[in-house]
Amino acid sequence: MRPTKEQANNNRQRILDTAAKLFRENGIHAVGVDAVMKGAGLTHGGFYGHFKSKSVLAEQALAHAMQNMLGADALSGSLDDFAKSYLSPEHRAAAGAGCTVAALGPELARLPETERGPVTDHIQGLISYMENLKTENGSNPDRGQAITDVASFIGALVMSRAVNDLALSDEILESVRNRVTGKA
Repeated sequence: MRPTKEQANNNRQRILDTAAKLFRENGIHAVGVDAVMKGAGLTHGGFYGHFKSKSVLAEQALAHAMQNMLGADALSGSLDDFAKSYLSPEHRAAAGAGCTVAALGPELARLPETERGPVTDHIQGLISYMENLKTENGSNPDRGQAITDVASFIGALVMSRAVNDLALSDEILESVRNRVTGKA
């Protein structure tokens, strides 16, 4: 029996959510269609009813994840709130649910240019968001500083995940958090 349109939409959403999580946890190239479909609780054969290829799935799943981040509650508070959320041990530990750019930066850079539009849009959104946060804090608009701050956040998260020394990892997060919020 064919699924209803609502069931098909729900299945597609589960596939996107599962793919976005698995890609961020393991890397785009390390995750096969079979793992995504199994994680979504669906059969491998149903994949092509939703997507033409894994490449199309990756593009849409990553765009979905990045759009969800820009709409998340973490982006509704102050600069301090955002810094505490983004540069936290919890975010460091949750690559599958966290920032797509921090989890997959080098892989995103290797995507064909035609598939990097959602990444560009996401980074533009983060820069604009940071610029607005700084303005709300009483600072003058400074796009260059906003770019520096976003790059610092992403870089700090990547570095904190890369080291095998928990104290150093925490120090990286705290140091960047304090510098960006002006508490250093």
